[in-house]
Parts: sequence; structure tokens; C-alpha cells
Amino acid sequence: MLLRSVPLKTSMLGLGATLVFVALFSITVGPMNISLADSAASLLQPNNDLAPHINLVIQEIRLPRTILCMLIGAILALCGAVMQGLFRNPLAEPGIIGVSAGAALGAALAIVLFSELSLQYPAFMNFAAVPVFAFLGGALTTLLVYKLGTGKFGTSVTIMLLAGVAISALSGAGIGFLNFIADDQMLRDLSLWSMGSLAGAKWSGILLAAVTLVGLFVVFYRQAMSLNALLLGESEAQHLGIPVQKLKRKLILLTAAGVGITVSLSGMIGFIGLVIPHLGRMLAGPDHRVLLPLSAVLGALLLTAADMFSRVVLAPAELPVGIVTAIIGAPFFLYLLFQQKGRIL
Repeated sequence: MLLRSVPLKTSMLGLGATLVFVALFSITVGPMNISLADSAASLLQPNNDLAPHINLVIQEIRLPRTILCMLIGAILALCGAVMQGLFRNPLAEPGIIGVSAGAALGAALAIVLFSELSLQYPAFMNFAAVPVFAFLGGALTTLLVYKLGTGKFGTSVTIMLLAGVAISALSGAGIGFLNFIADDQMLRDLSLWSMGSLAGAKWSGILLAAVTLVGLFVVFYRQAMSLNALLLGESEAQHLGIPVQKLKRKLILLTAAGVGITVSLSGMIGFIGLVIPHLGRMLAGPDHRVLLPLSAVLGALLLTAADMFSRVVLAPAELPVGIVTAIIGAPFFLYLLFQQKGRIL
């Protein structure tokens, strides 16, 4: 209820300022101790007196990683908010219902099939093969879960969760088989994202993620009122003149595209799409005109903080960020499941 008692613009400005501060602090965190003043000087003064290796670490490693982290967090939170709105249940999330696993299997197939081209044509892998295969895997998984979980009486969250378990198991088996037959180069590529990692952030990936985030946000925000109507029920939304089935197909495919691209860039990072929209509804209510931008900011903030924690908790080693988000999200999911058990049994 915090944002309900404070003007929305003021709250969003406060969250935005917090995100900027966390992002700046994230640039200073890592095995090499670099002060906030030196980090700011490296970013703001092209002709500074800092050592070349400090500029290299800040500008080529930490800055791209932090930007990609914020973009990925925002995309996952947006996709989670839209999926929960479509299915009218806070348990719906791309990772839990198997969409992320399907996208990961598609990305793994692309890495293995096109591994020989990755060194000669890295742009082909970053912008074509891996994202396209990840999108196809995520889209097929989403459509399958939707078909299995939807009947004449509406959408069954129980069937969706069971289908997600089965699809995640099959995808895990497929990824395990690909790891078994992969050579050293394939294994190195697979290891960058198998447990979720932002260590391989590149400017080409940042461009792809930024375009994806802007495109998804524009389309999703235009459908905010339709998502609000869906909260009343599918029949009620149809009586209001909303083409429910067309809207579902459109948003499901766009959600799969967003999840597929994030998987191709950072691996499987779960629970952001589950925790953040629920937190946003707790703070500001279910109105998607507020929930969508709020989820994007909170998603970027949470994933950036989780990435910082992953870099310092076992320093100088690095804990995969997917493990950190799972530690945060799994207990939260159990809490939601306990709350919902009377409705889904």
C-alpha cells in the first residue's frame, strides 16, 4: 500500500533514483576493489588519470554487465506481470510453467548445432541462431502449456504447473544429453548460461535486450486496460468488446519472445517474473497501467542487487545469479502456493 499513499510520480522517481544508485554501486563491486569515485571518473571523464586496467574493467566488463542486468530484470518482470494477468493467477511465471526451460533447450540446440560458426560469425549467434531457437522453444512450450491448461471452464493453474514440471524435466534431459555430446567449446558456451550468468555481457547483447524491452513495454502498456478487464474474467472481458483469444495469442507469443531472448543472453534466471509482479500488486494494486512500469523498475532493481550479491558472497569466485534468484524466489513461491492451496485443490 506504499505507492497508494504516495503520488505515483514521486514513488517512481524514488525507485528510479534507487536503481541508479544501486547500478553505480554495482559497478564498484567485484574481485578488484575500485572506489565509487574512480568508477564515476571512469564513466564521466573520457580523459582521466586512472590506470588503463581500471578503465578497462569499468567500461568493458562491469558497465555492460550492469546495464544488461537491469534490462534482463525488467524484461523478466514485465513478462511475468503479463502472464499473471493473462492467467489471472499469481502463480503463473515463465520459469515455473516451463517456458524458460523450453527456451533454454532451444538455445542449447542452437549452441550445439551452430558451434562451428560461433567463432567466425559471432553476430550470427547473438542476433539470429540462439535468440530464434530460444524463442521457438519458449513459444512452443507456452502454447503447449496454454492448450493443456485451458478448457471450456477456463484456465487450470494446477494443470499448468504439472505441465510445467513435465516440460522442465524433458528440457533438462535434453540439455543434459546435449552437454554429454558437446565438445569443449560447446561446453564453455553452455556453461555461460546453464545456471544463469551475466558474466558474458556484450554491447551487442545489450542492444538486443534494449530493443526487446522497449518493444515489449510499448505493446504491453497499450494492452494494460485489456489486461485489467481480463481480471474480471474472460466472459466479462468479451462482453466489454475485447478479443480475448486474439489478445492471449498475441501476448503469449510476445512473452515467449521476451523470455527466449533473455535466456539466450543470460541463461535461466528464474523467479523474477514471479516475485516482482506480486510485490508490485502488494505495493500499488492490480492496475496494469501502474503495475507494468513498476514491475520493470523493480525487476531491474532486484536482479542488479542479486548480481552484486553473487559477485561478493564467494569472492573472488562468482556464484551464478540464477542460484541467487532461486534462493529468493523458491520460498516466496512456496508462500504463494500455501496461500493458493485452497483455490487450486
